[in-house]
Amino acid sequence: MTHSQADSLIGCLLGTAVGDALGLPYEGLSKRRQRRIYRNTESHNFFCHRGMTSDDTEHTCMVAQALLVSGGDVAVFAKSLAWQLRVWLLGLPAGIGVATLRALVRLWLGFSTDRSGVFSAGNAPAMRSAIVGVCYGHDSQKLRALVRAATRITHTDPKAEFGALAVALAASLASGRANQDIPPREYYARLPGLLGEGSEEFLDLIGKVVESVAAQQTTEAFAAEMGLARGVSHSIHS
Repeated sequence: MTHSQADSLIGCLLGTAVGDALGLPYEGLSKRRQRRIYRNTESHNFFCHRGMTSDDTEHTCMVAQALLVSGGDVAVFAKSLAWQLRVWLLGLPAGIGVATLRALVRLWLGFSTDRSGVFSAGNAPAMRSAIVGVCYGHDSQKLRALVRAATRITHTDPKAEFGALAVALAASLASGRANQDIPPREYYARLPGLLGEGSEEFLDLIGKVVESVAAQQTTEAFAAEMGLARGVSHSIHS
């Protein structure tokens, strides 16, 4: 592993944790309530001006450990991640999504990793996929296989996998160009080849995001334009 690769891995883990801790207090809050409770959104607000990570960071760490154990072997990776998720469930994690909960119960009941997932387009696969992109961005076939394995343990809706692949690609591009901006159109141009068939709706949405960035539109304005002013609920909109 080169120094730059090590930096990218550390940066991915730390960036996930810091962003998670900053955003956690606002999860599930309406815009009005958020503004009433938290006037300063640029610092940690979870408890006494300190932050706390959530399942987003925990899942990323579990994926990182499974990648380390497996050495890129997809079957070993899936098995390792599944056992970590089983044990994680025993800790009664707060805020676990319904789809993830159902899938992990199925794992404990003896379902295999390719049958444990439930049909849902939730965000869990996307939130844990960035580290896969950092590690395997140089090998699109392996990246796709690992993301699919990590996704389908809990979520089988293709939309969940598209979201996870999109995050993995973004992390891959960012890790390969330290301190350099990635042009949105370049990122968008690479997506179709990675996502494959059936991703037209998702690609259309990403295309709208690219145009919004080019127009320097605010996130709030874009969300309102897309009919998402009240929030999002699954990965295709996240």
